[in-house]
Formats: sequence, structure tokens, C-alpha cells
Amino acid sequence: MTEDTETTLPRPPVVTIRAAKRHDLPELNEMIMALAAHHGDAAGMTQDKLERDLFGPLPWIQALVADSGDGLMGYAILVPLYRAQEGRRGMDLHHLFVRDGQRGNGIGQHLVSRAREIARSAGCDFLSVSAATGNVAAHRFYEQMDFLARPVTGMRYMQALA
Repeated sequence: MTEDTETTLPRPPVVTIRAAKRHDLPELNEMIMALAAHHGDAAGMTQDKLERDLFGPLPWIQALVADSGDGLMGYAILVPLYRAQEGRRGMDLHHLFVRDGQRGNGIGQHLVSRAREIARSAGCDFLSVSAATGNVAAHRFYEQMDFLARPVTGMRYMQALA
């Protein structure tokens, strides 16, 4: 007799997409710094700033996390937008990040889907996201998620408020 052998392929972990909680701040901050490093940006985020912006008296952002039960695998940050001339609310998907080794498992897609639900429930008419000009993988990802490329026109100016 011969024994049947089965090949078991590794399965991606089960992931829950949920709102960030205070106990997520260390991991969330670490992932924000990893994304900044990936883009060659200086990271000025701290856990205190993140706590202020997520849980302070005037919450400025919403954060979603992809939780495997053994740690966070990714996150998305949402920031409100407004087009006054049209009277339209929107939401900017300001950050989308999935840890190395976890990409390609659908985590980013689940984070975007949950971001859409949040934007709709807030009465938004659109969800916006940007990607660096040379980031072709991000362009393809967002196009596969039914985002339409829009040209950026004009200059954006900034003034420091001391």
C-alpha cells in the first residue's frame, strides 16, 4: 500500500480590519516611520503626536489597522477633504501601508474597501489617494481598485505657523 501525501501550502493569516486603538500606537508609529523611510522622507511622527491626532480632544485623522491577532500587518490613514465650490465631502486615503512579507495577500485591498465604507458612512462623495510619480506598482494597485487617475494642476503653497 502507498500512502497518499498531501501538500499543504502556507495560508495567509486571518486579518481583521478595524479602527486603531490606543494600544496600537507603538506598532502604528513604527509602520508610519517605515513608510517614511521607504519614500526617503524624514519621519517626525511620535506616539504622542499620533495619540493627539487620533484620540485627542479634536481628532484630526482616522486610522484603520490590519490586525492578525499576533500584530499589525498594515494600516490606512484617512483625512477629511472638502470641495466648497461643489459642496462635496471627500476623504483622503493619506497613507496605505502593508508590511514587507505581507503584500500580495489582499490586505491593502481590504484596507481600501474599509476606507470606502467609512467615507460613505461619513456622507462623502469621493475617496482620494495619491502616489508618487514613479511608483508604478502603487498606480497599478489603485487603478485595479477602481481609482481614476486625475491630473494635478497648479502649485500648492504652504506657510509655517509658529
